[in-house]
Amino acid sequence: MSIQGRRERERAERERLIITAARELVEVEGWEAVTTRRLAERVEYSQPVLYSHFKGKDAIMAAVAVEGFADLAAELRDARAGAAPGSLAEIAAAYTSFARRRPAMYDTMFNRAVDLPFATPEAPDVLHAGFAELREAVRPHAGDDAPELVAEVFWSCLHGLVTLTRGGRLPPADHDRRVDALVRRFTTAPTA
Repeated sequence: MSIQGRRERERAERERLIITAARELVEVEGWEAVTTRRLAERVEYSQPVLYSHFKGKDAIMAAVAVEGFADLAAELRDARAGAAPGSLAEIAAAYTSFARRRPAMYDTMFNRAVDLPFATPEAPDVLHAGFAELREAVRPHAGDDAPELVAEVFWSCLHGLVTLTRGGRLPPADHDRRVDALVRRFTTAPTA
């Protein structure tokens, strides 16, 4: 193995270590607790080493968000693969479960300002992958509407339910009933 190959591997391992430490800290204490000083101590590297990988906390936050999008895309893919054709219940359950189980990650992905291009061809592949799972899940229910548009509406509804429930604006006890009602609205043929 070449020296260059070893250095690249070590660099990737350090970057992975930094992102993992940030994820662990944010899940336990929130982003306010994540500083480059604390991360440097946690990964046992100097702050300049962290800055050689990331421009600062915002770049670390974006890297954590990208990992979260990859995790969510995988969960949505698994849910869609295990669902009956045309079923949205499993997709909705996977999405809301992810948000409930990983609140800090969900906030990083959807509620914090991160330097990532969204809804553009330049967006990271994992963002496209997660959205593609939603788009393919709603495709049988799109009718005359573009599946992308229907996926945006479905996703917006799921996000709204998650956000309003977590924020105490909707009672958590009725969360499952709301998600069921949403799924029924998307999967029931309209009456004249």
